[in-house]
Amino acid sequence: MAVDKNQLYPIFLKLSQLNVLIVGGGYVGFEKLSFMLKSSPEARVTLLSKEFSESVKQLAEAHQIPMIQRAYTSNILHKKHLVIAATDDVSVNKQIYHDAKARNILVNVADTPAYCDFYLGGVVTKGNLKLAISTNGKSPTFTKRLRQFFEETLPEDLDDLIENLHQYRATLQGELSEKTEILNKHTALLIKENHDQN
Repeated sequence: MAVDKNQLYPIFLKLSQLNVLIVGGGYVGFEKLSFMLKSSPEARVTLLSKEFSESVKQLAEAHQIPMIQRAYTSNILHKKHLVIAATDDVSVNKQIYHDAKARNILVNVADTPAYCDFYLGGVVTKGNLKLAISTNGKSPTFTKRLRQFFEETLPEDLDDLIENLHQYRATLQGELSEKTEILNKHTALLIKENHDQN
C-alpha cells in the first residue's frame, strides 16, 4: 500500500472556545489575523507585539481583539491553546516555538514548516460548507489558487441542500449505521444527478 505524502490530519477548531495568541504586529501578523477572522469571526485572539501596523490596529479594533504592546516573554503563553509566531525576528520566533512546545501548546511559526505543529491552509466557505485545502506546506500560492477556483465553481445554493439534508436526517429513525446508509444513498444520488446535468 502506497504511503500518502500528505499525512496531515485536518480538523476544524472552534476558535471561539480556545485562547489563541498571535505574536507579531506587522504584515505577517495582519495576514494571519485576517485569515483567522475570515473563517472564525468570533475567535478568541490576543495580539502581542512591540509595534502594531495601522492595518493590524484597525482590524483588531473592529473585532475588539486585545493588543498588548510589549516584547515577547514566555509568561504570555499562560492558558493559551494555540500560538502563531509572526514576528520578523527569527530568534524570537524560535523561542516562541520552544516555549510553546515545553507547555504542550500547538504552535505555528510563519514561513518555517519545521517549526509548525499545524499549517493554515486555504479555506473555502459556502454557508455551512467549509473546505480546507493543504499542499503539505509546499506551495501556499497553489493553495490560494485552488481556493479561488472552488469559490468560483461551487454553486451558491449548496447551503440550501445542506440544510435540507440536515432536516431530513432529523426525521430518520433507527441506529446510526442505518441512518448513515440511507444518507449515503441520498447524497450519492444527488451528486450523480448534479454530475449528469453538467
